[in-house]
Amino acid sequence: MNVFWERQLSEIREQLLLMSGLTERSLVTSLRGLVERDDSLCDAVEEEDSQIDLLEVQIDEMVITYMATHGPVAKDCRFMLAASKISSNLERIADQATKIARHAKGLNQEPLFKPLIDIPLMAEIGREMLRDSISSYIEGKPDLAVEIIARDRSVNDLYKQLARELTSYMIEDPKTITRALSLLTIAKALERVADHATNIAEEVFYLYKGQDIRHERVRKLAAAARREENGSDRG
Repeated sequence: MNVFWERQLSEIREQLLLMSGLTERSLVTSLRGLVERDDSLCDAVEEEDSQIDLLEVQIDEMVITYMATHGPVAKDCRFMLAASKISSNLERIADQATKIARHAKGLNQEPLFKPLIDIPLMAEIGREMLRDSISSYIEGKPDLAVEIIARDRSVNDLYKQLARELTSYMIEDPKTITRALSLLTIAKALERVADHATNIAEEVFYLYKGQDIRHERVRKLAAAARREENGSDRG
């Protein structure tokens, strides 16, 4: 590979690192806006979202240009496709951060009716999954990608636990319904963040191993759901 094309690949990596850094910052800032009850932090998240959108467009354009002019081999094609899909998942994580910020601003106008425990925990796990998934891509560590995928279950479990708790609050005290629904929306956004980080990890595994494990995860989730349902039936 000549120096020009190697530079093109490096630029794509650099743009992805920049995009992932901004996305992680948006996620952290949105949670700070909620926990610290600071509307200015929430506003900062919304303002930065357009910059992340622009980076997604730029990365896609770079990928298209490279593939159209370079005639890449299979490995390069996988790298380019992974870069495009990763940028798409980063943009969606940023969208979830914006959603969190918007609901946080609403919650900041009223007193919280319960301590924020599970939501910050979900956010921290999701942030670590995001950071590690990008590291596995840049550093070529598919084994780390597999470990990231396994963490998604803990976020799902926290979401289910919080959903049950918030439902109980709404049943017991209808005055909490609006605030509880906002918290539930935030929790769902964090669950989606973990899903997108998992998607990135799966793309990394495919890039370096040439094996698509997305449907394998779907099969495992379906099997786990069936086991859970059967257990409930026996109870």
